[in-house]
Amino acid sequence: MINLEECEGKEDNELVRLSLKNQEYFYCIISRYEKMIGHYIQRISSVSKEDVEDILQEVFISVYKNLNDFDNGLKFSSWIYRIAHNKTISAWRKKKSRPQSILKNEDTELFDFIASGEDILGDLEKKHSAQELHLILETLDEKYKEVLILKFIEDKDYKEISDILKKPMGTVATLINRAKKKLRDEILKRGIK
Repeated sequence: MINLEECEGKEDNELVRLSLKNQEYFYCIISRYEKMIGHYIQRISSVSKEDVEDILQEVFISVYKNLNDFDNGLKFSSWIYRIAHNKTISAWRKKKSRPQSILKNEDTELFDFIASGEDILGDLEKKHSAQELHLILETLDEKYKEVLILKFIEDKDYKEISDILKKPMGTVATLINRAKKKLRDEILKRGIK
């Protein structure tokens, strides 16, 4: 078994290369991404903890099976998030249900991230709870919630969001701007000042 300390300081692409030679290095990839991808799945789908674990397992199985096909010219994190995105969508379709929630108690940092990009939300953070923001976000289309999650919670840049969603960067920028406008409009509509 690989000591995870051996993985520290190694770039993702190097870990992919090492995993192709010695499968034990794949544990380094799992260790590095398990928590981040798990949170991402939870945020975009609101499935149970057990379902998150199932989807996460499917993600890592798919990543492992397709490591040979990974293009080293791409960013590994974008590739694994794209796989997680696809597996989560597949799970939604299997259950024929839509996500109910994206914001959990520990996700109050969403206020910080969105507020930093949109002045109107500054006072909202101070005066209102995460629950109120959750209710507002639930009114948004899934495509808008997803880009807000990727940009402001997962802290992905436009290129990574483009790679994950398989949409052009211009479309991503438009979606983010529209999502922020729709969020602002909903806040104003509710009279939150």
